Amino acid sequence: PQPTYKGSILTPDQSVPYSTSPDNFDDEPPLMEELGINFEHICHKTLSVLNPLKQPDATIMQDTDLAGPLVFCLALGATLLLAGKVHFGYIYGIGVVGCLAMYALLNLMSLSSVSVSCIVSVLGYCLLPMVILSFIAVWISLQGLAGTVMTVVAVLWCSVSASKLFVSALSMDHQQFLVAYPCALVYGIFALLTVF
Repeated sequence: PQPTYKGSILTPDQSVPYSTSPDNFDDEPPLMEELGINFEHICHKTLSVLNPLKQPDATIMQDTDLAGPLVFCLALGATLLLAGKVHFGYIYGIGVVGCLAMYALLNLMSLSSVSVSCIVSVLGYCLLPMVILSFIAVWISLQGLAGTVMTVVAVLWCSVSASKLFVSALSMDHQQFLVAYPCALVYGIFALLTVF
């Protein structure tokens, strides 16, 4: 006997219009792949930010995912929230203004054009040392001498990592210091949110 539904528009001689076997889902790609989230690329970019002395791969910026930057922005906001500071709006506002400013600056400096998603990806991934600093600020105050030193180290770490990624992705040889200065200004504002 063929399956039927009582109270439905199917008559007893019609079959169910779909199959209930699990074979239909074998051809479906994984959910993370459908969303464009690749954990291998996220880990690779995160490791290149954590080691600013290593020369990054130039092909690292071909995949400009925004999942990692979103996670790091949320992590920065969450660690600031643990310290009693509600700055989610400031984080995203400063992030948007900083990304637009870096987009305009890098399009003027480089011979090849750069996309906004590339800028957001690099600046977002290089926010990781600032997340570490804000996590430290939950436990100790950063308004003393040790806090000032840690803040300067975090800003330098962020700006060196971001400038290396920009220089390698855009083939801007011998211009790292010119790119690192505006990056340091952007991350300096995030540092001020963290300290005060």
